[in-house]
Amino acid sequence: MKKQSRIGAEDTIAAVSTPLGEGAIGIVRLSGKDAVKISDSVFRSKKGKLPSSFRSFTSHFGHVYDKDTVVDEALLTVMRAPKSYTKEEVVEISCHGGVIPLKKTLGLVLENGARLAEPGEFTKRAFINGRLDLTQAEAVLDIIRAKTDASLRAALGQLDGRLSSGLNKIRDELISISAEIEASIDFPDEDIEIMSAAKTGERLGAVKQEISRLLETADRGIILREGISCVICGKPNVGKSSILNALIGRERAIVTHIPGTTRDTIEEFVNILGIPFKLADTAGITHTEDIVEREGVLRSREHIEAADLVLLVLDSSSRLTDEDRMLLEDTKGRQRIIVLNKIDLARKISFVAAKDRTVAEVSAKSGEGMDALKDKMSEKIFGGGVRAAEGAVITNARQKDALRRSYESLGQAIRAVDGKLSPELIAIELRESLDCIGEMVGETVTDDILDKVFSQFCIGK
Repeated sequence: MKKQSRIGAEDTIAAVSTPLGEGAIGIVRLSGKDAVKISDSVFRSKKGKLPSSFRSFTSHFGHVYDKDTVVDEALLTVMRAPKSYTKEEVVEISCHGGVIPLKKTLGLVLENGARLAEPGEFTKRAFINGRLDLTQAEAVLDIIRAKTDASLRAALGQLDGRLSSGLNKIRDELISISAEIEASIDFPDEDIEIMSAAKTGERLGAVKQEISRLLETADRGIILREGISCVICGKPNVGKSSILNALIGRERAIVTHIPGTTRDTIEEFVNILGIPFKLADTAGITHTEDIVEREGVLRSREHIEAADLVLLVLDSSSRLTDEDRMLLEDTKGRQRIIVLNKIDLARKISFVAAKDRTVAEVSAKSGEGMDALKDKMSEKIFGGGVRAAEGAVITNARQKDALRRSYESLGQAIRAVDGKLSPELIAIELRESLDCIGEMVGETVTDDILDKVFSQFCIGK
């Protein structure tokens, strides 16, 4: 499906664009050809003027009315098409930030002709109307969900068009090469200068190299966007909850001297050297007849299986037990750090001989060694720290998959050139590669893909 401009072709949508609950301000947003007309039915300024008389990008103080009854005191802002977020007529009504005034104001605009927006529909319209391409639309969601400065910088760069610019250069070059190859197919008897196989291979190789460079950013970009799943595991009473609290810098988990205090998994996001880690403090893994504790152990094992990184906590002030040895065996071969906790007490175990293991020695109680543990966690993921996201970065699995398919088709085209195969075969592979790039920016994308992308947004964005 090729994206086409459809400014004003849709009905007018409305939604609350701020989180529900008590706050200073709440915003009801409208977009569509009747946004201003509908606003005339529910708002008058202090001077008695209607929104249809307001100039674009001006805000006016007044009241929201239900016929002649005042519903709320508000500010109304008009943004005329095409210079708005959606490139449609947009109105934002800034009410008092309570559930009732927002609910009443939204209800009034719906009664007067608007319909409730679907999740992400404002941004979807910005995409359909050419305000954003698909990678930029995805960047809007990434900005909203950013959990670290590094992930925010990557998302802002994508919204600014860094990725789009790189992809469009690749696309333009592929179109240029394809045009020459297809001209030689369509007009074999014309006096058209045809690129040599060597020149064609050289140009395609340069494009493939650029795609490869972008693919190399994917794992880093996806981590910045989605975070790392990190499970803290161990037998009961080794200090797992204390480790969690020390990493996030506050008392999130209950800590007592009684084994088995944590019965269920506690999850928390934390920024460690620019990387968003989703930490899971799990129930102590032990043999137990307690039905609740046994369910906690089962969930702990499930989290270990699904984790990107395992922090296996051992009590350095106690000798290794069969439970410790079982966990050391079970997590062997996983991305893990063995955390020797309670180093402020007399040591009874050591891993000096285990040179193949990454070991961090800490005291969650005093904080000793916690910075070194954070360094090791970062090194396990990126080999040390997160570099600033200066260039184009692939930030999600959809983009990575489309770019990988483009890379593979381009490789097939190069092999066809090297093997002196028919130009028709080369052209087919180039078209496949081009379509995948188009899928990334939204030039050749199905409704199913659009629905999947925008369903992740909240209503009102």
